[in-house]
Amino acid sequence: MDYIKDKIPPVREDRLRACNAYGGLGCDLVEQSKKGCLNGTKRTFSQAQGCQLNLSLAILNTIIDAVVIIHGPIGCSGSNLSMAGMGKNFQKLRHPEATGLRWISTNLGDAEVINGGEDNLRQAILHAEKEFRPSAIIVVNSCVPAIIGDDIDGVVAEVQNEVNARIVPIHCEGFKTKIMASAYDAVYHGVLRNLIQPQEGLGKVVTNDLEELKEKYRISRTVNVLNVSSMSRVDEVELSRLLKALDLNLNILPCYAHPDDFNKATEAALNVSICATHDDYFVEHLKEKYGIPFILRTIPIGVKNTNEWILDIASFFGLEKAAARLIEQENLELEAALAPYREILKGKRVLIGGGEIRVVATADLFQYLGLEVIGMRAYHYDQFVDPLLNDLSGNEKIPFNVATGQAFEQANLIEKLKPDLYVGHVGGNGPAAKHGLPILPVFHQSNTYMGYAGVFDIARRLARILKNSSFNRNLGENVRLPYFPDWYKQDPFAYIDPGK
Repeated sequence: MDYIKDKIPPVREDRLRACNAYGGLGCDLVEQSKKGCLNGTKRTFSQAQGCQLNLSLAILNTIIDAVVIIHGPIGCSGSNLSMAGMGKNFQKLRHPEATGLRWISTNLGDAEVINGGEDNLRQAILHAEKEFRPSAIIVVNSCVPAIIGDDIDGVVAEVQNEVNARIVPIHCEGFKTKIMASAYDAVYHGVLRNLIQPQEGLGKVVTNDLEELKEKYRISRTVNVLNVSSMSRVDEVELSRLLKALDLNLNILPCYAHPDDFNKATEAALNVSICATHDDYFVEHLKEKYGIPFILRTIPIGVKNTNEWILDIASFFGLEKAAARLIEQENLELEAALAPYREILKGKRVLIGGGEIRVVATADLFQYLGLEVIGMRAYHYDQFVDPLLNDLSGNEKIPFNVATGQAFEQANLIEKLKPDLYVGHVGGNGPAAKHGLPILPVFHQSNTYMGYAGVFDIARRLARILKNSSFNRNLGENVRLPYFPDWYKQDPFAYIDPGK
């Protein structure tokens, strides 16, 4: 898996043979995935498509004391307007000294498309250094400079000697992939090549043999917990609480980290992933280059997955007995806390949409709470979901739709399945609300979703939403949807062509 020597990482269609179009039962999806029959699936009609540049920015905009340069037309920076205030608040939750989101657009126009935009990028880097004096300058390459052939790595190499900040080129051009999650690989590729540079003296200063033993012990009990932008600070607090109960030390990366923190990634005994979709590229390379083992099996959402996540980590450190006691106590307290909500949630029918691993883990959580999962939608699908979906109860009768966007397929499914509740991501929640459904976001930066606290918080919010859904019900009664009645009678997956 040695892609780091290359300037540009591969896309997930090539590296993982990922799927972005599927409609059928969950059990059949797992079977086809294991046979390698999903790659190349496409639609004869597609309504929408995600962009890996925007998903890359969701991570990069969290990094402390950095300036992000979006090399492209001004419109490619537009999504940052919605992230600026929120990003500053969530940065300060972790680092009170954080200044918030700082970004620059190279503002390529017609003249640059003809003559090249490298000079714009050079000037933007020098301006970022002079104006902000950041620790890192992150250059995000968009579609236009990639198409016209701008050599951003050449510009970076030329300008690096003129600035103190480390310059990090990120190749995340949207047109190169239909799998948005390729953005995670693009970001980690830039981090691995430019921010992880372990050197002597970066760790704690060792003055004698006792100090050396203490430092070795500290590292031997340290885990890198790889967070995601789609989790909250309270999620991090909950997972930290559980691992610190096992007397482990944590480095939390990459979101909301300082550029210097990435060097700490090589000073840990274990890398612990929260989401394999997010982290496999990173942990595989850290193991290959620095020999650091990793855990990549599950996401700590729901009781079952949180139990397994803790046990996997504990087993690595020989702490199985302590972990078993912790899990038993947490499960007992949680069961008592959930009792008032179980009757409210029992039998409610739910359709879930979002990232592949989060969707299946959330489905398992809802089944635990007594809801009936009647459908799932994921942005894409790859091998990392096979074990989770294979173990999900009832997967032989639950429809599974792989689709980035495609609101028309979602509308058809909602009308056919008649759920009581929709749980989804930004982009799917609004259209679902127009059907009159109560909505629970599949994540939110201010709420808990992970660990045992997350199970309780989700149950409490679900109960509140189901008790009072009048707003969405009124919305559904007064909004006209843009679909002909005939569409609802058709197969929702009619435009998916598995033969191409």
